[in-house]
Amino acid sequence: MRRDLKGLYVVTAALTASPGFAQEQTAEAIGAGMGLVIGLGIAIVIGAIVGWLASMIVKGSGSGLLKDVLIGIGGSILASFVFPALGLTFGGNTIAAILSPLLGAIILLLIIKLIRR
Repeated sequence: MRRDLKGLYVVTAALTASPGFAQEQTAEAIGAGMGLVIGLGIAIVIGAIVGWLASMIVKGSGSGLLKDVLIGIGGSILASFVFPALGLTFGGNTIAAILSPLLGAIILLLIIKLIRR
């Protein structure tokens, strides 16, 4: 038997000897991938809503879908790092979960406006 095929044979024999382990590893990998995709989708949708609201408050009109999504996600990231560092907390309810990223997106839009001037 060739040397490279021998290693493949050993791995295949080990996996078939414990099929539950291989199936469990595959299921975990697929589940982790799906969780990432779902989380990314939720972040985009929430980012679009928050970015659109922030654009409506600061400019009076939306900035376009892509820009609203980026502003909303950027505002959420800004809020999650900067507000706790400053000691600002909004609680753990649903309104606070929307208010914090919204304030972060508004601050981000104001910073962008200052830089563009």
